Amino acid sequence: MISLLSQLFAGAKNAESGEVLEIQLLGKLTSLVFHFRVYYDMVVNEEGRMSHEAHIHEVQTKILRELLFLPATNFAELQRVSGLESDHVKFHIRRLVELGYVEKSGASYRLSVKGKEYANKLDTDAGVIERQPKVAVMLVVERTRNGTKEYLLQERLKHPYYGFWGVPTGKIRWGESIYETASRELQEETGLDGTFEYRGVYHERVQHETGDEFVEDKIFHLMFSKHTTGELKERFDGGRNVWRPLSEMAAETKKYKSFDLELQACLNGDALTEIVYRYGDDEF
Repeated sequence: MISLLSQLFAGAKNAESGEVLEIQLLGKLTSLVFHFRVYYDMVVNEEGRMSHEAHIHEVQTKILRELLFLPATNFAELQRVSGLESDHVKFHIRRLVELGYVEKSGASYRLSVKGKEYANKLDTDAGVIERQPKVAVMLVVERTRNGTKEYLLQERLKHPYYGFWGVPTGKIRWGESIYETASRELQEETGLDGTFEYRGVYHERVQHETGDEFVEDKIFHLMFSKHTTGELKERFDGGRNVWRPLSEMAAETKKYKSFDLELQACLNGDALTEIVYRYGDDEF
């Protein structure tokens, strides 16, 4: 962007007549607006939030889609697919190379290993990156005190679902095993160490009560433990931990609608449980 501005002012200095200056300014301003628009589209997603993954331009998506079905191709073919002038296509290809999605070898372009993984997420008909469900672990941790079974539960003190009670959960990190995630999340949020058993899959989709659009799509791997060590951390960033018996939770007015179903799915070892719930503004 700074480079384009420098060129713009350089053109103003070097122009020999008002007509030439006007043409140069118009051309450079057009290029400046184009590149700013591309930059904005790549950095900011539709909701105006920063994306955790590079947000690429529509033209760059077309280029990736073309390369997805070819071992390699040349510049002319990528320009044809984009439908843009040469300079603009060069900008988009350069951006994809900078992101590590495309590699250039001589006069040919091909997807890198990173680019193949990214392009494989494309809905090739719609030409957009497919939305994926959140994948996480759900921890059902049990202990017995004075002959009564108690479960490690959390009051969520962040949005969404502020103030709701449920079992601990946590996202699976890239390259992490399910068992590693369970152990890490338990340690980070509660201060405890535990030995886990895999019990099944719980798939929950959430709709807003005013429409049919899904606002959440979550796949949880159910992990059970009744052997823990360490001292319970009562507070953590975003909630608090308490051991509670199920008889007490039966009277709890603010718990996840899925609480009973997901707990029993884990305790029973159900292989797969799927459900859809609807939440209102005062709940979500």
